[in-house]
Amino acid sequence: MLRVFNTLSKQKEEFVPVVPGHVGIYVCGPTVYDYPHMGHAKPYIAFDVIVRYLRYLGYTVRYVQNITDVGHLTDDADEGEDKIEKRAAIQRVQPMELAEFFIAEHFWALDALGCVRPNLSPRASAHIPEIIQMCQILIEKGHAYEADGSVYFDVSSFPAYGKLSGRRPEDQEAGVRVEVAPGKRDPADFALWKKAEPGHILRWPSPWGEGYPGWHIECSVMSMKYLGETFDIHGGGVEHVFPHHENEIAQSEAATGKPFVKYWLHNGMITVDGVKMSKSLGNFITIRDAVKKYPPQLLRFYIASQHYRSSTNFSDDLLDDSRRALDRLTSAVWALDKAIAEPGPEDSSASSDIADAAEAAKQRFIAAMDDDFNTPGAVAALFELASAVNRFTSGTASLGKEGLRKARAVFDELGGILGITWPEPPSPKDETGGLAPKLIQLLIDVRQEARNRRDWATADSIRNRLRELGILLEDQIHGGTTWRIAEPVSRTLDMQT
Repeated sequence: MLRVFNTLSKQKEEFVPVVPGHVGIYVCGPTVYDYPHMGHAKPYIAFDVIVRYLRYLGYTVRYVQNITDVGHLTDDADEGEDKIEKRAAIQRVQPMELAEFFIAEHFWALDALGCVRPNLSPRASAHIPEIIQMCQILIEKGHAYEADGSVYFDVSSFPAYGKLSGRRPEDQEAGVRVEVAPGKRDPADFALWKKAEPGHILRWPSPWGEGYPGWHIECSVMSMKYLGETFDIHGGGVEHVFPHHENEIAQSEAATGKPFVKYWLHNGMITVDGVKMSKSLGNFITIRDAVKKYPPQLLRFYIASQHYRSSTNFSDDLLDDSRRALDRLTSAVWALDKAIAEPGPEDSSASSDIADAAEAAKQRFIAAMDDDFNTPGAVAALFELASAVNRFTSGTASLGKEGLRKARAVFDELGGILGITWPEPPSPKDETGGLAPKLIQLLIDVRQEARNRRDWATADSIRNRLRELGILLEDQIHGGTTWRIAEPVSRTLDMQT
């Protein structure tokens, strides 16, 4: 029985979908004005694992992750510039040109981190008619009003406002979190539609004049269009609980008169030295840069090993620990592959024992995942299986192939839920006739020539490309460069480009 922690009720609840056998899940996607960074990797991977597990349980899942290509203002509320327009002006390109570029970067990052792409990735700019229609419904029902070409949601008309975050409208001070715009009745009221001022490029005709949608209403419109007026799971970062998700609930339930979402799931943040990773603080690393420094599968394993609701600190030391942990699991898989390939009986008493250990690990893995997607507990079950495999394969008992294959299949099955694939073991011999070491030395010499002429970009590129192939270069303090084969994870994983 799967139980999930619902931010709305502040407790774990049994998961019962709206439609038996089907799950609709909506996760807030990127505002496409810059490169995705490792802070974005947390929700990418966390909800990818959640979706994978729901499908593993047999549910038909429709996974929707939006793309915000208009309406997200620089102060995350109702004032400031549109983030995309602002960046486009700096880059001297059209806003949609900028959006297209970073949409491609978003999908590249998903692929690089081994995430299954969502079933639908709707864009806000493609849903303007539906957004205008929802604004009209809210005005007709007395939940919204027009002021100087903009439309605002009247928070006082929705008594349940604050039920997700616990924050009440009276907690806000005018001019602090939300500036009081002309015609706005209350500082807590939020924009559904914004008047386009002169020079604003992203604009559409509406009953209230030319304008553009507010950030919050975009997600309400797109989620309900593709998942229904009441759907199962709405996910996103914990930083979106207020005001974004609180406002989504208010406007959606005011418009339909129905519960909006059954289960609200929120992931924790990526931190650096305990501080949220963000562009404004300058403490971020883009996903493109991260996969040059670390194998993508290592990044995925590290994040997937942390509980989705917890904060995840990002550091070289912690990633090195995770590398060693993933290598231990990989080594156990390789030990199984070797034992399966060796001569031996199809069945034996030891075969039954290792099959039992594999089944026990599988049940512990499932029990952990059923407890609010407890991936740390699930990974612990994989390590228990790895320990059992090492114990059996290092012994003298004749191992039956049936049990070995069972254990190997369990590694594949459970690794697939986490999105982890097990690489092939390295070739036991050099099949190039000794040419490979000479080619590596040739690249080291080319790199040194680049360093001598201070061509650091070429030198770094050679080092990084060799690292992707599993070859680590080590510059010696007294001059010269040596190389060595990396640990199993580094040796076998390719960066997706």
